[in-house]
Amino acid sequence: MLLTVDRTKEQTLTTQVYEQLREAIWSKVLVEGMKLPSSRELASQCGVSRNIIMEAYDQLLVEGYLEVRPRSGTFVAEGASLRLRSSPEHPNDPEVLSTIKASRSLIDFHASRPATDYFPRHLWGRLAKETCYESPDHLFGYIEPEGALALRSTLASYLRQVRGVRCQPNQILITSGATQALYLITKLLTDTQSYIAVEDPAASEMRAIFTYAGAEVRPIQVDDKGILPDRLSRSDRPSFVFVTPSHQFPLGGTLPIQRRIQLIEYARAMNCYIVEDDYDSEFTYDGVPVHSMQGLDPEKVIYVGTFSKILSPSLRIGYIVLPSSLLATFQKNKWYLDRHTSALEQLIMARFIEKGHLERHIRRMRKVYRKRREVLIKSLTEHFGAVEILGHAAGMHLVVRFEGLTFDDTLVQQFKDHDLLVYPVEQFALTKGSYTNSVVLGYGGLTVERIKEGILRMKMVMGNYLIS
Repeated sequence: MLLTVDRTKEQTLTTQVYEQLREAIWSKVLVEGMKLPSSRELASQCGVSRNIIMEAYDQLLVEGYLEVRPRSGTFVAEGASLRLRSSPEHPNDPEVLSTIKASRSLIDFHASRPATDYFPRHLWGRLAKETCYESPDHLFGYIEPEGALALRSTLASYLRQVRGVRCQPNQILITSGATQALYLITKLLTDTQSYIAVEDPAASEMRAIFTYAGAEVRPIQVDDKGILPDRLSRSDRPSFVFVTPSHQFPLGGTLPIQRRIQLIEYARAMNCYIVEDDYDSEFTYDGVPVHSMQGLDPEKVIYVGTFSKILSPSLRIGYIVLPSSLLATFQKNKWYLDRHTSALEQLIMARFIEKGHLERHIRRMRKVYRKRREVLIKSLTEHFGAVEILGHAAGMHLVVRFEGLTFDDTLVQQFKDHDLLVYPVEQFALTKGSYTNSVVLGYGGLTVERIKEGILRMKMVMGNYLIS
């Protein structure tokens, strides 16, 4: 056997010998049943002490790679070799480098990506340090499945003031983002005999959550103001109606009070719930944000929120505001799902809100997103003339309608070929055919320069498609 050791490496000599022997067994250089040299002989060959070889042998014996036969020696154990898969392409391969370069130049108009470059990392780090030093010992153990009381209390006050949500801290359940919140709601409120009434179009991620949880999804038509309540079935009760009333996704409408009341009355008459996804209502650029539907009837509206769009998706902190009658069931299932959401991040978030940092951050981000929205509209106008922008001036995306143009698979692929990702509204629609000329452009996660470059690439691709 030829083993080499390098005393300049950070790895210990024992580890180097152990890994070389293990690799030799895996690759069948040392085949099953082969006798190994004695520790003294191998130590002499490698130029190391016998103890190093003995330690490597002992580790391989413990893991089952070797076996000792009395008065015979040390052998490779049966069943210890493994046929290795072929190695991936070398990272310096030209094709790999080309792919990496392309991903760096990719411009993605995804609608749900916030400006992570503005995340207050130094402030968050300071609050994290304070939380770790100042929190009592029991908060480093398991906490209640509904979430840390400090965050739920702070959140109840914040939502009451900012969103008009009526609730007590014990009605709030902290989740690992809105995804987990909607999954829990679906699993607990639906069965194989029921269905969910969903705005159409709607976020494909939401529909995927409902379907994965085993629910049937039925589309309900929307217009420029949001869902049309009179399209809901009066003969077949849904488990719940899913809506985004503050800023309908993706079309951007704000549901008027008349339709909100219609939905509440429908839920009361049909004995079902309304699930209100309030995903980006903090960012409104004309006037003030409209209050939540939950404030109209806290016993019929389940309110879902998240900090992913406000701060960062990596925080994984969402929440559900539940009717009191549902709380015990949701707490029990949350316990079985993941015991509880990360306690330390909840406590940091509570401090972040209490000290006014969240409101200041939102005010700052409104200015950032307003600017990016203005640049996007200006760039569209410069390159395409008078385009039709759909929806309310809010959130982190807008919808553009191009008369005489169809965003089909061929056109979308040509965008991709130019390192550009855009999202036709048809991708979000269950009932196809009504939005073929409209596209969703998210601007939250793109700098001003990237927005301008992205629209320029759109113009280059679409030049041959546009009807003069």
